[in-house]
Amino acid sequence: MNDTPSRLPLNRTTILLLVLALAVIWFVPLGWRHLLPSDEGRYAEMAREMFVTGDWITPRYNDYKYFEKPPLQTWANALTFAWFGVGEWQARLYTALTGFAGVLLIGFTGARVFNAATGVFAAIVLACSPYWNLMGHFNTLDMGLSFWMALTLCALLLAQRPNLSTSCVRGWMWVCWGSMALAVLSKGLVGVILPGAVLVLYTLAARDWALWKRLHLIGGLIVFFAIVTPWFVLVQQRNPEFLNFFFIVQQFKRYLTPEQNRPGPFYYFVPVLLVGFLPWLSVTVQSVRHAWRTPRQPNGFAPVTLMLVWIGFIFLFFSASHSKLLSYTLPIAPPIALLIGMYLPLVTRDQLRRHLAGYALFLVVAAFAALFMTRFGSARNPAELYAEYRTWVLAALAVAFVLTLGAMWLNRRSRSGSLGALACFGAAWLLLGTIAGTGHDVFGRLSSGAPLAPAIKAQLAKLPADTPFYSVGVLDHTLPFYVDHTMIMVEHPDELAFGVSVEPQKWVPSVDAWIERWKAERYALALIPPPTYDRLVKQGLPMQVIARDSRRVVVMKPLASADAPAAVEKPQQ
Repeated sequence: MNDTPSRLPLNRTTILLLVLALAVIWFVPLGWRHLLPSDEGRYAEMAREMFVTGDWITPRYNDYKYFEKPPLQTWANALTFAWFGVGEWQARLYTALTGFAGVLLIGFTGARVFNAATGVFAAIVLACSPYWNLMGHFNTLDMGLSFWMALTLCALLLAQRPNLSTSCVRGWMWVCWGSMALAVLSKGLVGVILPGAVLVLYTLAARDWALWKRLHLIGGLIVFFAIVTPWFVLVQQRNPEFLNFFFIVQQFKRYLTPEQNRPGPFYYFVPVLLVGFLPWLSVTVQSVRHAWRTPRQPNGFAPVTLMLVWIGFIFLFFSASHSKLLSYTLPIAPPIALLIGMYLPLVTRDQLRRHLAGYALFLVVAAFAALFMTRFGSARNPAELYAEYRTWVLAALAVAFVLTLGAMWLNRRSRSGSLGALACFGAAWLLLGTIAGTGHDVFGRLSSGAPLAPAIKAQLAKLPADTPFYSVGVLDHTLPFYVDHTMIMVEHPDELAFGVSVEPQKWVPSVDAWIERWKAERYALALIPPPTYDRLVKQGLPMQVIARDSRRVVVMKPLASADAPAAVEKPQQ
């Protein structure tokens, strides 16, 4: 499996410097953006509530039971809050760690299964692809799932290398089974269904029946269920309604029906992957052609066939789903990077020159197109925001263009191969994604509601700890995290409908019912959309605005003269 030539100045110092440079770029910007709705705010708030309440079994969101997903990432984020405090970079740390670990994992696997050059280039491809880079800095579940699924795939590839001792094979297969269990605890049954289906399809395609003798099924199943079972048993004991909702509603109906209102055509993920692997599109076809010619291992195992089946089946699986999101196909990114990494050491200097020149031209065209970004302005996101963001985009494109020119110079001057040029080109796209992603906080600052938090927290500090905070007709996914306070849903349960159904006493079913409760409350706060607020003002409802922006109005029940200020102050600790 080591027939790919390596024209690289590979040594431990070079690799270590690349890893350190990646770590700096990867982790330093984690706290430079506000949390975005809905995923980032939701999963950060769930972890905050778990950390504050100490209930590590029953996940809650806005104080309602929330069983849409298993708790692995919530556990990890809650631990991060316990160790480092509650904050934005802490909320993204687990996602960033799994993304970074995925890069190292694919590099290690490529080096051990194929050769050192493949490993280095596969790691560069994955780290610098916009798909993996951007998702590695966004607090959602799909990066964690993708890492554990990548470890499942890589452990299987590492276990099936020829001439390994039985104990080594068993160890890697136990890692494979264990990571599959952690994938299930990350996002549910896809963590086991997808790898299982890929294994069956690979067996049929490659006719590699002997593989099943090396899977260590009995020991592996023990490892798998030892990791998976405890939480499912405990959460069901405490919440009898859990199993039906989690497995039937969330795992099967979510895939088979359009109930989640996340539609998309069958080709939905084609542009996702085209943009996600944009820096490497010019070598994709050649990479697949080269990989396809790779011979089987002496033991009959065909790693390339397994990776191609993995990519093809998972892509088709999510393409056929009635529920689609951009991040769903992220688990196929690592093997795609590995296939491209197998080919890149073979690229000639002339081929690389044409590749780099084409992308330099692309960056110039993209910069020209960015000048017209303000045309996307709307009432929700005014043109002024796009004008501000355009500065970030142009800066990102300029940095990428300069580094691409640097890669062209290195390609022309270097005698030792393409590592320096491709590392420089990869850095161009890594920084392009990092700078443009950081600049997106122009929009994120408004959508998060974080600028309102200081005024709200200051008011809450003057009121009793049990002061109700209502969310009238809307679920704000980020503000509860920033104000350290859950909200009582009014009229519109949104995605908390299940939690409301099992704990109906925790919500208010209509705005009229809330108005009556509001009038009776001594102390209360409410988050209200501006149109609803304007209507309530016309109705004469007593409200005092304490914070507002273009998307939210936060009000409090005006205090009676007898309540202000002494009666509402908290006692000294």
